[in-house]
Amino acid sequence: MKNTCTVILNHLTDGGNKIFNHEFGILLLSLVSFLVFPALSRTIDVTAAPLDPGILSVVIMAVLAFLVFKSVTWWAIRAIWPVFAEYSELQFEENFVSLLSWQKVVIYLGFYLLLLFGFVVTLAALV
Repeated sequence: MKNTCTVILNHLTDGGNKIFNHEFGILLLSLVSFLVFPALSRTIDVTAAPLDPGILSVVIMAVLAFLVFKSVTWWAIRAIWPVFAEYSELQFEENFVSLLSWQKVVIYLGFYLLLLFGFVVTLAALV
């Protein structure tokens, strides 16, 4: 039995060409979650505000902020440096596999820490 995500993805493809790209799907999911959350939180707790300062809303907003940040970053990379986007989609995995273990760890941790630092700086700028 196919899960719902697979069925939806199959409907969003047309002969192998995706109608909606991955980033658009993330932004759409973020927007729908942001719009549905107030009604859902009021169903659970009638006294809840649209953006309740409780732990649940903070976690959801952090996840949504991260997804939006990731999508906007990828769009910027594609717009500013399309060669890098093409390389990362087609050749990066092949080159990454051929690296030594310590090189993979350095690249992975460096990328993760830069992404995390950029996300923290972005959230700090919003606050």
